[in-house]
Amino acid sequence: MALRMDNVGIVVEDLTAAIGFFRELGLELEGRMKVEGEWAGSVTGLGDQSVEIAMMRTPDGHSRLELSRFLAPDVVADHRNAPVNSLGYLRVMFAVDDIDATLSRLREHGAQLVGRDVVQYEDAYRLCYIRGPEGILIGLAEELGG
Repeated sequence: MALRMDNVGIVVEDLTAAIGFFRELGLELEGRMKVEGEWAGSVTGLGDQSVEIAMMRTPDGHSRLELSRFLAPDVVADHRNAPVNSLGYLRVMFAVDDIDATLSRLREHGAQLVGRDVVQYEDAYRLCYIRGPEGILIGLAEELGG
C-alpha cells in the first residue's frame, strides 16, 4: 500500500532555467547535486550514468518535483511538445491562488498558454495548460470561492 506520492520527475536540458521557472511558480529549491555511477544506474536501468538533479518542494511541503539533466548517457527521446492526448506521463498540475497573476509572472520566464484562454469549469475552477521551459506541459488551477 502506497504511503504517499514522493515526487514527479522531469528531464530537462537547462536545469538552471527550469529551477528559475519553478521558483517563480512558488516552489522552493531543496537541493541540487550530481548523482553518478553504476549504483545510480542500477535503479534506472541505464548503467553507468551521470545526472545533475534539483529537488523542488511545493509551498505546503507535501509534494516534490525532481528536475534532472542527464550528462550521460545521452537523452534518447523527446516528449516535451507532445499534445495533451499522448500516451504516458504528460503534465503536472499546480493549484494556484491567482491564475492571472501567476500567468503574468510565468510569461516573463517564457511560458505560453496552450489554449486560447483560461477557462472556467462551472463555479469551481479556472484552469489552463501552459508550456513552460523547454516546452514542458504544466497545468494551473485556481479554485473559486463561490
